[in-house]
Amino acid sequence: MGSRILVTGVAGFVGQHLAQRLLRDGAQVSGTYLRDAPELDGVELFEVDILDQEGLTRIFESARPDAVIHLAGLSHVGASWKDLSSYFQINVLGAENVLAAAGDRRVIVASSAEVYGVVPPHLQPIDESQPLAPASPYAMTKAAMERVARPRGAVVMRSFNVIGPGQAPDFALPTFAGQLAAMRHGVQEPVLRVGNLAAQRDFVSAEDAVEAYLLLLEHGEPGEVYNMGSGVALSIEELVHRLIVVSGVKARIEVDPERFRPADIPLLQADAGRLEALGWSPRSDVDSALKQLWNSVAETD
Repeated sequence: MGSRILVTGVAGFVGQHLAQRLLRDGAQVSGTYLRDAPELDGVELFEVDILDQEGLTRIFESARPDAVIHLAGLSHVGASWKDLSSYFQINVLGAENVLAAAGDRRVIVASSAEVYGVVPPHLQPIDESQPLAPASPYAMTKAAMERVARPRGAVVMRSFNVIGPGQAPDFALPTFAGQLAAMRHGVQEPVLRVGNLAAQRDFVSAEDAVEAYLLLLEHGEPGEVYNMGSGVALSIEELVHRLIVVSGVKARIEVDPERFRPADIPLLQADAGRLEALGWSPRSDVDSALKQLWNSVAETD
């Protein structure tokens, strides 16, 4: 690739996968993080709060990136109900700061399928023309971020759900994997505590998500939006059963009302035709991604 790429939020789930792939492709990679520095050999790391405009400007002057992939932000839907102020500041004002520091450089920004809200089944799979109807504080901040980013020429990727190693343990599938690992070691009774399993989501692997970002970096149209998903929706219940099979741990599933969100979207299924027209398609299946997730959790437990 040979370009100089700055990844904000490089310590995050997708950020680390993306940085490693960029390095393998020959790019010069820099990245921002906050508090906990990732172990990413070959990446020039900068600690900064994206609400610090002056700090961001200094980093851009030092790193001199040709392009930016903006992943930094808060992304837990459930937690957003308890801290709207932080979500708005970081996801909207922080994105504004990154865009301002980037100037006329090419920028890819990470959004979410959550911005679509509740879409009737007969209107799914969802394409990018679907009106936005965010149903959570997190989704509202992502929709607002898009409104800030698109007029500046940023390319927006609306990501559906991503599976893989490195995702924070407070997300659903890593939480389930962590419980199963605890059962395997005999420190938790064989009862898997879950929330709403009826919700259906469209899942892709972290590797496929990285491929989508790289493709948009090269070919995404400025100011345009691209869905990233497989086109297949699976229930969380189905994913839980598959994860149990992958783990080899016998467990009884028990619904815990405390794990339910204030609002949960019943179905999100992607029409990723615009991204596919650029040459992208998912290459990894759900079971392979679940196996990678399980192996990463089992090894560190």
